[in-house]
Amino acid sequence: QVQLVESGGGLVQPGGSLTLSCAASGSGFRFLTMGWYRQAPGKQRELVAQITISSNTYYAEFVRGRFTISRDNSRKTVSLQMDSLKPEDTAAYYCNGGVTATRTTAGGSWGQGTQVTVSS
Repeated sequence: QVQLVESGGGLVQPGGSLTLSCAASGSGFRFLTMGWYRQAPGKQRELVAQITISSNTYYAEFVRGRFTISRDNSRKTVSLQMDSLKPEDTAAYYCNGGVTATRTTAGGSWGQGTQVTVSS
């Protein structure tokens, strides 16, 4: 299993942008489907975006057109560019990875999470 560490969270005003990064350690990163999930207080964790080993991407409807997921296999990183942020995007964001991850089943590796707060 790989270890995942997120960075890049913080406080941003509505309409602003933020980039989250996830660094993986261990081998086999290029074989993993990677994703970003989020969890707001009192709500279930939900898939935000996912990128496969062939860089096919999926976005939840609530972020489509505003967020962009990308990966760099040589650096073993996955990023989430978040634009036009809204207060309802406020949540803890988690990096996830797994060989068998799908849109409905998360992978087995999780990061510790990074907080994103959108507020004026």
